[in-house]
Amino acid sequence: MSGDVVLRVNGEDRVLHLDNRVTLLDALREHLRLTGTKKGCDHGQCGACTVLLDGERANSCLLLAVAVAGRAVTTVEGLADGAEPHPLQRAFIAHDGFQCGYCTPGQICSAIGMLAEAAAGLPSAVSADLAGTAAVDLDDEEIRERMSGNLCRCGAYAGIVAAIREVAGG
Repeated sequence: MSGDVVLRVNGEDRVLHLDNRVTLLDALREHLRLTGTKKGCDHGQCGACTVLLDGERANSCLLLAVAVAGRAVTTVEGLADGAEPHPLQRAFIAHDGFQCGYCTPGQICSAIGMLAEAAAGLPSAVSADLAGTAAVDLDDEEIRERMSGNLCRCGAYAGIVAAIREVAGG
């Protein structure tokens, strides 16, 4: 079965005629031509397809487009402020946080969501305060744990962690 779906992507409502089985990832890439979001494993294991859904990170390959109708979807294309790149985009460049770049859009979207989670006090497996009563200090171990759902086949992790640490610090 198919029908019209209204997706709010990067601040703009987009009406798409989709089969109900189309994933958010495929709607973004194939129907809206927003190819920054990458299809890696298509099983929610690599993080290449990470987008922000109402400000929280989500694997777009695991979500049906019809299920996110009416919610705010932000892709890597929607992060810049006009011609000014998002601070994490600038930091990834400055710290060489990418090699082939395939995972980079998902890494950046995940990092933005992760920074919001840490600021809200949400703990990870390595957080000292598991009750979540205070903002989390994002040291390298904390960043690596929180970003563990995003894989980089090239191994640019040192630059990724440094970029996130820079933005988290100020």
